[in-house]
Amino acid sequence: MGQQVAIIGSGMTQCRSRWTEKTFWELAQEAVANAVKDAGIHINEVNAGVVGIYNDIFEFQAIPESGLQGIVGLANKPLMRVSSGGATGAYSMLAGYNMVASGQYDLVLVFGVEKALDCYDYEARSATPAVVQTIGYSWDPWFERPLGAHASASYAAVVQAYMDEHPGDLTPMARAKVVELLCQHAQKNPYAQRLGEKVTADQVLNSRFIVHPIRSLETCVYTEGACALIFASEKVARSMERVGHAPTWISGVGAANEPYFVGWDINRYKVLHRIYSDHLATKRALDMAHLSIKDIQVIELHDAYIPQLMITLAEMGVVPLGRANDLVEEGIIMPGGRILVNPSGGLVFGGHFVGGSNMMSTWSVMREFTEQNLQFGMIHGTGASLSMYGCVFVLERRS
Repeated sequence: MGQQVAIIGSGMTQCRSRWTEKTFWELAQEAVANAVKDAGIHINEVNAGVVGIYNDIFEFQAIPESGLQGIVGLANKPLMRVSSGGATGAYSMLAGYNMVASGQYDLVLVFGVEKALDCYDYEARSATPAVVQTIGYSWDPWFERPLGAHASASYAAVVQAYMDEHPGDLTPMARAKVVELLCQHAQKNPYAQRLGEKVTADQVLNSRFIVHPIRSLETCVYTEGACALIFASEKVARSMERVGHAPTWISGVGAANEPYFVGWDINRYKVLHRIYSDHLATKRALDMAHLSIKDIQVIELHDAYIPQLMITLAEMGVVPLGRANDLVEEGIIMPGGRILVNPSGGLVFGGHFVGGSNMMSTWSVMREFTEQNLQFGMIHGTGASLSMYGCVFVLERRS
């Protein structure tokens, strides 16, 4: 299993739809500086780094991590770049975790950054078509992309297949109430992109369809920003003089990638009405932590789309598959419910800077540990075509 790993510091930038005054280098530098300060260390003490950057085209550079090396303070040290679609942040954390758990390094910097809105379509006079096209390069170039494949259509296929398999689940009102809930959560996140907004369930129900059955107010937002975490070995975490907060321990990790092509055999193909990777990743992480889903008090999960959030919670075992409406109708995730979900506002309201969004989720759970005196939390990332990649961390605050 290797040595135990703790997160001893975290740092964020503001999440914005557009950072005109800062490059992705400067955003990364700010997040790293904040994390180093939070951990009470000097950057020279860090042995190695991992950076999550999803899309080279967003940054206009084929190996954007090369410029970051010296800027964040890792001159002449190893810096690994990770790109795994929407799950880039979580898989970057997995790489950093393994670097420490293996015993090779004692202090590893893990950070993610993205500046998607530098892309621009001059004919449409909008960044959106260019960003959608750039993300479209993630899809099969021979059969899917020429037909106009894009992220929303991909997730909608999974959602519609689930709804065909479980008629009556994922009702529009249940989904709309989840959106309203996340909007309320985001107002307590000082870094949230949509801080100050008020979105009601009725507004969600009346918003336009992006692609059936997903509406515009059920989708995550393009974001520019950065987040950084400091991973430490047990020896270092226990020996350091803390700066007002205890380490957050990683007690379980799990990951799974489903096959790309769709079919009925779950061992050979992507079964369209399942997000089986989330099920497997959650089980592996909880088994490693010797916990059950009922022990988890707070979850920050990757909500690219609200119905996907609800399916993911069912795959995790919070409710049975086909009973995702119970999350709302039985109050499981509502105020005062059994489990706190996406207190940051999630990707829908907090923001989705792909390379580091799951790191923002980690920052949020660490904050809830401190503010609400919680013990067990979980982080989740998903991504790639049809939500194929799943990665889960179980976090623990120990007395």
